[in-house]
Amino acid sequence: MIRNDAKLDALLDDIRSFVRERWHPIEDEIERSEEIPESIVSELRNKGYFGWSIPESYGGLGLTAEELVLCAMELSQASVALRARVGTNTGIGSEALVADGTEEQKRRWLPRMATGELTGCLALTEPDAGSEATNIQTTARRDGDNYVLNGMKRYITNAPVADVFTVIARTEEDSRGHAGLTAFLVERGPGLRTGAQYKKMGQAGSPVSDVFFENCRVPAVNMIGEKEGVGFQTVMKVLNKQRMHLAALCTGPAIRMLDLAVTHTTQRAQFGQSVANFQLVQAMIADCRTEIFAARSMILEAARARDRGEDVALAASMCKYFASEMCGRVADRCVQMFGGAGYIADFSSIERYYRDVRLFRLYEGTSQIHQLNIAKLTLREHEKAAVK
Repeated sequence: MIRNDAKLDALLDDIRSFVRERWHPIEDEIERSEEIPESIVSELRNKGYFGWSIPESYGGLGLTAEELVLCAMELSQASVALRARVGTNTGIGSEALVADGTEEQKRRWLPRMATGELTGCLALTEPDAGSEATNIQTTARRDGDNYVLNGMKRYITNAPVADVFTVIARTEEDSRGHAGLTAFLVERGPGLRTGAQYKKMGQAGSPVSDVFFENCRVPAVNMIGEKEGVGFQTVMKVLNKQRMHLAALCTGPAIRMLDLAVTHTTQRAQFGQSVANFQLVQAMIADCRTEIFAARSMILEAARARDRGEDVALAASMCKYFASEMCGRVADRCVQMFGGAGYIADFSSIERYYRDVRLFRLYEGTSQIHQLNIAKLTLREHEKAAVK
């Protein structure tokens, strides 16, 4: 693991240089083409960016939660397509295996995910199972040494380019809620197909689509942990870590947007002086800087708690809720600081960032779901304290 400051600093410097020197110059082209050049993907593979959170014993960097979020804040100071390309391998696409996979399963898939040879993704959401994730309708019927999967998944990031899918399906007929849900590793092949890429509001270059299972035969040995009925528990382990990771990925764009806005306001003159000299503009700068600092501090504290082995379900939910909402507020203020230029794509990338970050408040749990979750966990804590 990268546990000494020199190695971590070197990694952060490398990410910072890559984002500014290699990625920023091609963001507009990626917006137009909706594709990331293969040469860039190869660079990401060679740098080991696909294996940040995969243990060293399986070819990854084995970053701690704290190290992961620090790297994520640097990587995400760019259009969202960059972090999305590697993000499923460093998060939801591999974490179920890391958390609950058997040793044989880990050795089979994780090394190739760490190098980026395989792209993974999490296929959880369905048309009627979004915020109510336990309403899974996709079925997995046992047939000898295989399971036969039927159903569909929706809004799956990296599905069009994925090689292996972590799929949550219902293995107990007529079961309800989280009971009877099982996690599988499904390789792209017969019985699995992905739909056309969605036309989205933002995040161009990050492919998202439906996934269809049509009598898709999956070997029983591909059942994660080789245990039926514990898929929902596996997913929650994945999401608690991913919510902190995503909170960091919300903070990076906010840092980038504020940097662009400060540069613009210091260079643009109105009424004989720099726009940055106006106090109402300074108030927006101060609000952005303060909220970014608050989000960063929350995320780092939560990540350190996870590294200490503490229960971070509440902290992770608060981080995701606050950071995603914060990023939206920063985006709005930065467009305002740019004035008319902030609305026109020809003049500023702020317009693109504004659209890109809107999704943060929806996926990995909407803000409203997190509000309910935070309140529920807070009330549960209160009840436990009252009993004592």
